[in-house]
Amino acid sequence: MHTLKLTQIGNSLGLILPKEVLARLKLEKGDTVFLTDAPGAATITPHNVEFEDQMTLARKIMKDRRDVLRELAK
Repeated sequence: MHTLKLTQIGNSLGLILPKEVLARLKLEKGDTVFLTDAPGAATITPHNVEFEDQMTLARKIMKDRRDVLRELAK
């Protein structure tokens, strides 16, 4: 666990992530991270959870409707 302090950045507040955290998440300057709210907690991740959920659903549809998609591709 890392203890982080909020820092003034312009008119906003921000967190500075330690280099060990950046390395573990494979993040570099300019990368985008996503904040997911949960009851009593928040998660910061480099992966868009909503996009992953959409792709899981799309893969299921593509598997279930393979014949239809094959016909449409002709």
